[in-house]
Amino acid sequence: MTTINFEPLFDYTSLALILAPLTVMVLIGFYVRKRGSLLRLTALVALGLALTNPVVVDETREPLKSTVAVIVDRSQSQELGSRKQDTDEALAALTKRLEALPQFDVRVVQAGAPDEQNDGNETKLFSSLSNSLRDVPPSRIGGAILLSDGQVHDIPADLEALGFNAPVNALISGQPDEFDRRIAFNKAPRFGISGKPLQMSFTVIDQGEASGQNNIANVKIRINGEEVSEQQARIGEETSLTLELPHKGTNIIELSTDVLDGEVTPVNNQAVAVVDAIRENLRVLLVSGEPHNGERTWRNLLKSDTAVDLVHFTILRPPEKQDGTPIEELSLIAFPTRELFVDKVNDFDLIIFDRYQHLDVLPLLYYDFIAQYVENGGALLVAAGPEYAGYSSIARTPLYSVLPALPTGEVTEKAFYPRLTDAGKRHPVTRGLEGSDQEPPQWSRWFRTIDISTPQGEVVMSGADNKPLLVLSRVGEGRVGTLLSDQGWLWARGFEGGGPYAPLYRRIAHWLMQEPDLAEEALTAKGDARSLKITRQTMSDKTDKAVVTTPSGKEVELDLKETQPGLFETVLNTKEVGLYQIKNGNYDTLAHVGPVDAPEFTDIISTTDKLTPLAQLTGGGVLRLHSQAQSAVTVPEITIAKAGQIFTSNNTITLRETADTQLKSINRLPLFSGFLSLAALLMIFASLWYREGR
Repeated sequence: MTTINFEPLFDYTSLALILAPLTVMVLIGFYVRKRGSLLRLTALVALGLALTNPVVVDETREPLKSTVAVIVDRSQSQELGSRKQDTDEALAALTKRLEALPQFDVRVVQAGAPDEQNDGNETKLFSSLSNSLRDVPPSRIGGAILLSDGQVHDIPADLEALGFNAPVNALISGQPDEFDRRIAFNKAPRFGISGKPLQMSFTVIDQGEASGQNNIANVKIRINGEEVSEQQARIGEETSLTLELPHKGTNIIELSTDVLDGEVTPVNNQAVAVVDAIRENLRVLLVSGEPHNGERTWRNLLKSDTAVDLVHFTILRPPEKQDGTPIEELSLIAFPTRELFVDKVNDFDLIIFDRYQHLDVLPLLYYDFIAQYVENGGALLVAAGPEYAGYSSIARTPLYSVLPALPTGEVTEKAFYPRLTDAGKRHPVTRGLEGSDQEPPQWSRWFRTIDISTPQGEVVMSGADNKPLLVLSRVGEGRVGTLLSDQGWLWARGFEGGGPYAPLYRRIAHWLMQEPDLAEEALTAKGDARSLKITRQTMSDKTDKAVVTTPSGKEVELDLKETQPGLFETVLNTKEVGLYQIKNGNYDTLAHVGPVDAPEFTDIISTTDKLTPLAQLTGGGVLRLHSQAQSAVTVPEITIAKAGQIFTSNNTITLRETADTQLKSINRLPLFSGFLSLAALLMIFASLWYREGR
């Protein structure tokens, strides 16, 4: 490229001061028609050229390449049908065509797949596009080509948000006649009350060509993998649902509807809600047989829990003070025995007898009611003292039928450290109890153990001379615990440093009330954004492999490693969002990985509608790889626009060339300098002097 540039010998102010008076004089000469004016003008021009120093500049420039970003959608929705295969085929054909265009620098970016930065719940392609062009000046961006199903969740609203002004094109995978059915929760509370009705609602939605073909859908409702009901729902209308959460803790509510022939995927024919169930206030009946040092230990612990409604009675008259006075005359408050142990016994979640002995306060028949309460699913705890070994022991009442062991009548008065048995190290009530992992245990001693014979159930703690201290047993549908010492208050009072009485007592109570987290044999799983943690609780020293069924139907076997005695765990890192089924031996459970309402599976039909507005705004195009249903993959031609040119093509990919160039070499030729120019200037002035001298 050749241009003429001026490189004046003086600044423009000085040039004006020199040339302006001379110009005025020449113009006056022309005005008065004085002879020699033309020669004076020639001399003025020559002087002006000498002072402004014109230079011919010849530059050799090389055009720069435009940068084109090809963004390949690798999100989970691209795994459906033949979308991945179509995308790979189109990418190969597109890359080949772009290689034949040397004016473009092509950058291929794989985007949308779950990784450390992307949880895979949304398809975010424009963030990857922005990162790929971060080091490219806006004037050199030739455009972008997205290979996607069109379900993109980070589309910029305008050019400012896009960050450049160049054509954005999209090649859409998937068939043009797709249809799909999905089900979604409209109302799904995060929390509910165990055993109480929970109000929810959902909608079955048909999308695409099959919309409206069938007005009614069958919906199956499962809670924690167990089908509880089935009902019909009208397509497109909100349907109410009333459920009852079976247990405290995490409950997975799953809705599933019919799979239509030929629909895109059955993945979103399921909807999942994770509801944490909390129990209403627990009703606990605490009956203390007589005042003693540890009487308030249980009371204070239970009263400190806001979720517990405590009813507490204490028998104030010790056995050695029997004088024939009627009991009802000694009570500060009349003991409502019939109301508590007959009429409302089944309303209690737990009954605790704390150093209680049979002194005819309760008729013998009432102990039968308590035994039936336990067998039908109730919870009983006996916190025993010396009275348990005596003649008035409640073990000598009809309650003996549910007790795990009978007393021998002996009481061992001897200092000892309560220790976990081998079973206790694995049992969730005592496993990992603070201080238990050292010898001797890092807690204070106790001084009394009530002897029993042939305990039934699990002995999880031992006392003096390795005798049973804490026995946990199952009776019918209920549970019974027996703590064979009344010395727990020493831990609560901080004797010799105290001990973990609060977690121990709390775990005992919640195990008796059948808290799922404290089950001896249990399989649980918990999912987060990209991983699934599987936990197996067992009293055994080994366990089978865990078999995991992913949302796509793939089965994975995992070894479980023992992290604590009786506790086996493993973690599955995964990219799939959805409901996972886990089996281990005879146990199975469910867990959901990722958000339950991930946009990636909300709208799953391939579409051109979402990207078209932005493509039209930038001068690009949105085209399907399949122009007709089941047709071959077709990659459109590439149209090249010049810099500054904007047009939208309906059937081609538009890219723009940059006008930017790179300077390779430069040649300079001064036009009015050197001896030749000086000679010409002297000759003109000599001619002017000669003409003026005549």
